[in-house]
Amino acid sequence: MTQPHELTALEQARAVRDGQLTPFELVEHHLDRIDRLDGEVGAYLAVTADRARAEAAAALVALRDGEDVSPLHGVPIAVKDNVAVAGVRFTSGSAAHADRVAEHDDDVVVRLRRSGMALLGKTNLGEFALPCYTENAIAPPTRNPWDPRRTPGGSSGGSAAAVAAGLAPLAHGTDLGGSIRIPASACGLVGVKPSRGLVDDGTGPDPFGLSVDGPLARTVGDAAALLDVLAGAAPGGPRAGSLLDHARRDPGRLRIAAMATPMVPDVEPHPDCVAAHRTTGELLEQLGHHVDEVVVPADYALVEAFGAVLAVVAALPPVADEDATMPFTRYLRELSGGVTGVRLARAVGAFRLAGRRLARELYGHYDVVLSPTLAEPPGILGSLRDDADPAAEFGRMAAFMPYTALANICGLPSVNVPGCWNDEGLPIGVMLTGRHGEDATLIALAARLESARPWSGRTAAPR
Repeated sequence: MTQPHELTALEQARAVRDGQLTPFELVEHHLDRIDRLDGEVGAYLAVTADRARAEAAAALVALRDGEDVSPLHGVPIAVKDNVAVAGVRFTSGSAAHADRVAEHDDDVVVRLRRSGMALLGKTNLGEFALPCYTENAIAPPTRNPWDPRRTPGGSSGGSAAAVAAGLAPLAHGTDLGGSIRIPASACGLVGVKPSRGLVDDGTGPDPFGLSVDGPLARTVGDAAALLDVLAGAAPGGPRAGSLLDHARRDPGRLRIAAMATPMVPDVEPHPDCVAAHRTTGELLEQLGHHVDEVVVPADYALVEAFGAVLAVVAALPPVADEDATMPFTRYLRELSGGVTGVRLARAVGAFRLAGRRLARELYGHYDVVLSPTLAEPPGILGSLRDDADPAAEFGRMAAFMPYTALANICGLPSVNVPGCWNDEGLPIGVMLTGRHGEDATLIALAARLESARPWSGRTAAPR
């Protein structure tokens, strides 16, 4: 017999509308799984059982009153603990904020509630959403549901692990340099970093527009439906219409640039990641798209510019006790002191030049860029972290995730597409990145790949 967590989020919502399940039953089913299984996974920092039950009851009342409801009405969700939920501990993954409690709901949480979704809890993350792993000083590390010895990636690793383990049908994440797509790749999920401006929330101190909110889901349709809920566009920002509608449409014949070599210098991608990239390119050709192999030369200046801006972003959150932060966070905050106004202006200028370069050299000729999402399969817990030498840690992370930050730098939409596994049974993702504002094209193309190479039946979720 199919269990509720084995259904997609859209299937769960349909079962609620058809009267086969109630929102309360869905919430209780997932709360029970969290209680039994999250001790091993470590996906959640806080479980909001009372709030989830109250929101499930409100969703049921709306259905009985015949209200017009969203496609995800009645579905439970988890949110990353760098957004505020009123009355709930709000740590941002840092011991420096271990006792902080939010006084209000952030905008994305308000949208989730208005859509009729029920909040299960707050998920674990790397401190201040800075590292690409999910290990911090306030909780045990989050483990990859495919192999508990391994990292789920980060910084939205708790959100990804919750979905992959069947502890939430959907989860919210944020992406500063790949923090949605990295754990999506490591956990075999769809992860969407939307175009800059599509989801206007203002979460976190990032005046550079690198960080965006987005969905983590098992299927493209689920991710598109959640992004429709999250999308509250800024004035003048992109408008995508219904992305769920686009997940059901043919994208047409597209020109695709296959870029296996990252722009980060001196990085050699792992054969498993290259193989996933190659087989996906071949599948896209079989589906009728035009695919060219391209190489964009490494850009040392862009790597230096991203490091400078990241240091400034790390320094912006107010912290009363610097010693309570992780060594990597302290390292970045100390580095920020050497980022002068001139150096910061040059870094932001380098970002703009990179966007123009991509528009000229790639998106002037191609609709979508295909690349590996990561340069390596998910590693053993602790393998990315080096408390004794944070500078070496920064280099280690750059070698692990050399593809993802470019979309943040240029504000482009980017999607991790699952569907490949290596010989060890670990998921290996590939990434589709498009022109600014063309999120719908990526959703339609990812859904076409999902139809041709189904992955949703393969799950890490324990029963």
